[in-house]
Amino acid sequence: MAERGGGAWKRDIVRLLQRRDRRSVQAYNKLLEKSYLLGARKLQVESLPLQTELPARSVLDSAQMLECLKRSYEEQIVELQRINEELTCEMIERSTTLKAKKTALEEQRSRLASVSAQFYDLEATRQQLKGQVDELSRQNAAVKAECDNLREHYWLQDMEFRRAAERGLELLKSIMRMKVEAAEHRNEKNERVKQGRLSKELKKATRRPIGTEREPEERKEEEQKMSGAAVPEQEVREKPRRRPFRSASVTSMALSRYVDAFKGLFDFRLKRGNSHGGPSEDHYCCLPSCVATCLPSLVSDTKEAHLSEINAVTFSPNSGLVATGGTDRLVRLWSVAGGRLEHVQTLEGATGGITSLDFDPSGSHLLGASYNNVTQLWRIGDSKCREILTGHADKVTAAKFRSIRHQAVTGSRDRTVKEWDLCKGRCSRTINVFSYCNDIACCDTVIISGHHDKMIRFWDSRGPGCTQVIPEEGRVTSLSISPDHMQLLSCSRDNTLKVIDLRTHNVRQVFRAEGFKCGSDWTKAAFSPDTSYALVGSADGTLFLWNTETGSLERTLAAVHGSPVNAVAWAPSGLYIVSVDQCKKLALWT
Repeated sequence: MAERGGGAWKRDIVRLLQRRDRRSVQAYNKLLEKSYLLGARKLQVESLPLQTELPARSVLDSAQMLECLKRSYEEQIVELQRINEELTCEMIERSTTLKAKKTALEEQRSRLASVSAQFYDLEATRQQLKGQVDELSRQNAAVKAECDNLREHYWLQDMEFRRAAERGLELLKSIMRMKVEAAEHRNEKNERVKQGRLSKELKKATRRPIGTEREPEERKEEEQKMSGAAVPEQEVREKPRRRPFRSASVTSMALSRYVDAFKGLFDFRLKRGNSHGGPSEDHYCCLPSCVATCLPSLVSDTKEAHLSEINAVTFSPNSGLVATGGTDRLVRLWSVAGGRLEHVQTLEGATGGITSLDFDPSGSHLLGASYNNVTQLWRIGDSKCREILTGHADKVTAAKFRSIRHQAVTGSRDRTVKEWDLCKGRCSRTINVFSYCNDIACCDTVIISGHHDKMIRFWDSRGPGCTQVIPEEGRVTSLSISPDHMQLLSCSRDNTLKVIDLRTHNVRQVFRAEGFKCGSDWTKAAFSPDTSYALVGSADGTLFLWNTETGSLERTLAAVHGSPVNAVAWAPSGLYIVSVDQCKKLALWT
């Protein structure tokens, strides 16, 4: 159909060109006729004056008239020849133009043929691509259906897991209840045994004849019984019985002393047995702190630690391990020995880019916040993720352990701060804030949060609301609390660091330096272990070190990082610092 249609319009074009040629020839013939008619009219017009003038000019000779007519006719013939030549030239030009247009028409036809061939090829390609698109659409629909099935299966499995966790918790509670009942039953049995033994001892004591006047040996014996010492039955039998009678007062006194002694012993054992549970919120033991910090001066080792940007770095409490986390969804542990970094382990299970890392005070667990709205808990030595804390609606930007065991705090871009019970794996409290949180610091009962609206807020874990607000000049990017919980170091986007006294909530020091520029909203600063120095990385890769006592810039460390430094950490021992940047580099300074 396409070829038939193409030949028809070509024939139409040829027919139109032929019609145009015929019209041009006809126009040319009409032009010639008009030229002849024009010449004849001119002759008639010229003859009329001559005819009118003949009677007036009768005196003229007929020969002269003929000569004049001849000349006029010759001039007309010359004029007609000139017009004929012009028309001939015009016809030649038009024929040349016609030939050129025929040539152009042939070129257009050939070009049209090639374009038609390209069109057919492109149409075939389009049909092929359309088939591929349809196939991909079917595959995408199948993959989407499979993804929906997997998501539904995941939710079902998650619900089953939660039910299993609840059943496990109920079983644990029932086991604990059974243990408590067994312990109570055992205590009751022990009490009955002790009461029976006590009654036997009392019966034996009542059978013994004791005189009213006691000998020194009997006094010693009674004193031993009063102190809780057991007297062997053989010694009792060997005692000399001096007097066959005893008074009622002495008997009642002996009975009361026996009862008091056994009752005290029984109460002591009950207290010792019940003291095993202890309080539910026990604190971590305090580790020895650094006395004096060594100022870093050179780089002892560098590593390309991750596949992409590194956001978080922290030391373990014993300064033996360094944990790093980045946008490549990896958490890596590095050993620090002899000024060298050695890769120890990669923790698995992270489902999003890491934004924050924190060791618990015992160094046995690591807490990590990530881009996919969750916080994950790992146990050191076990690469598998042990707990996933879900509940935030946006990226989790900070995660910190508290000084109370099995409790943590997280901050998120969803404008909430959450407290977590790590034993139960659930949120115990949610704090709603007007701005999203960039970092968190924790004391014993106080939670400190730094926000995008240039505010530092203080929250009491025992109360419902905010207890204190400290304004900043820029967006708060980092909070670091001193080991003695007396000072707070904040970093903000106005390129300043501030030291805040937590007792008075006043700013003690403000650190600025030429060349220092906060590189991002997650740039982290750190105190030294003895709180004598403040350390932070700049957007040009330089580390700035200030003295917190004098407020002066102590030194700058450069020529290692070629990109903005995201985070720094100071070893609790005071011997090392580490820094990470946006170009995957981890540096150890000594």
